[in-house]
Amino acid sequence: MTSEPTLRARRRRASGTVVDFDGRRLALARRLRRLLRSALADRTSVSAAAITQFERGTARPTNAVVAELALALGMPVDFFRQGRSVEPVPASAAHFRSLRATPAISREQALAFAEISLVVIDLVEQYVDLPAVPPLAEPLDAEPEPGQLARLAAETRAGLGVGPGPIPHMVRLLEAHGIVVLRLPREVDHRVDAFSTEAGHRPLVLLSPAKDDRARSRFDAAHELAHLVMHQDVDPGSKIVERQADTFASEFLAPSEQLEPDLPRKVDWDVLAQAKTTWGLSLAALVYRAHRLGLWGEHAYRRANQHLAAVGYPEPGPLGPPESPYLLGAAMELLAQAGTSAADLASAGRLPLRQIEEIVAAGSETRPRVSLPVEPR
Repeated sequence: MTSEPTLRARRRRASGTVVDFDGRRLALARRLRRLLRSALADRTSVSAAAITQFERGTARPTNAVVAELALALGMPVDFFRQGRSVEPVPASAAHFRSLRATPAISREQALAFAEISLVVIDLVEQYVDLPAVPPLAEPLDAEPEPGQLARLAAETRAGLGVGPGPIPHMVRLLEAHGIVVLRLPREVDHRVDAFSTEAGHRPLVLLSPAKDDRARSRFDAAHELAHLVMHQDVDPGSKIVERQADTFASEFLAPSEQLEPDLPRKVDWDVLAQAKTTWGLSLAALVYRAHRLGLWGEHAYRRANQHLAAVGYPEPGPLGPPESPYLLGAAMELLAQAGTSAADLASAGRLPLRQIEEIVAAGSETRPRVSLPVEPR
C-alpha cells in the first residue's frame, strides 16, 4: 500500500511542483544579489508573499516559477534543489566593524557570501587537510583592568609563534594557524567593512576590497583576530567591543615596549615614515600610539592629526597593495594536482561553478601576469 506522503509527492510532481526545492537556497541566492523580497518580486511574476513562503518552506514553487527565479537571480535551476546544506550565519554570530553604518541588506549580502564560503571550505576539507586551528579563546573580563588587553595580545603572539619585532605578513600568519581569510567581492557594498565569524568548523575572516591600503588591511586582520580571541560570547557591534579589538590589534601588531624606541619624541614625519615601513602601521596609527604612550602632548597630537587631515587619503609613503590570502587557492591547486577540479566541488555541493571560482579567487594570492607577444619565426 502506498503511503500518504508518497501519494502527496506524486500529486505535486504531476502538478509541476518542485518536490525537492530548498527554500534556504532561494534566500541565499536573493541575499547574494543584495535583493529584498519585494525587489525580487518586481523582477518576476512572483509576489513577495509567495517568495517568503518559498524561503520558509511553507509552500513549493512550480518548475516554471523556479526557472523564472533562477533567471532573475543569475543561478542555475539546479541550485535551488536540495543539496549540501547551507547553514545561515546570523548577524549575532559575526563581528562587523561598521555595524551601524551598514544597511541591513548589505550585511545580509556579506553574510550570504560567508555562508556559501563555509560550504566551499567544507568541500575542500573533504580532500585536503588545512592547518589545525590552535585554541584561541581568551575571554575578556567584563571590566578589563589596565594592561589586560596588551597582555592578551602578547600571549596570543607567543601562542602563534610570533617572535619580537614586526609581523611580516598578518594574513599569512592567520592562515598558517587554520584561519581562512577571504577578500569580499567588489560587488559587495563598500560600506561593509571587515568582519569575522566562527559559525563554521573553522574561523573565517573576510576583509574589505575597498581598502587598497596595506597598513589598514593588516590592522583589519589583527582586529578580527582580536574578536576571535576575546569576544566569542559577546554581542557584536558595540563601541566598547570595537575599541577593545582596536587596542588588541595595535598591541598585537606592534607591542608598546618594542614600538616605543622607533617613535619620535616630537612630531617628525621622516621618523614616522620609517616606523611605518618597519611596522606596517599607518601614520595615523603611529601618531595615536605616540600620544597614548605619553611621548607627545595634546598640542603635538592635535597638530599631527590636522596635518594628516590636510594631506588626506591615501597617506604619504604607501606600503604597497594589501596582503593577499593564499590558503584556499593553494588548497585548490593541491586538489587539481590530485585530479579534483572546481567543477567536481560544484557538483558535489550543488553550487554554481562560477560561485566556487569566485570564492577560491577571494582566498587566493593575486599577482599580475606578464604577457609577452611571440614573434613569428
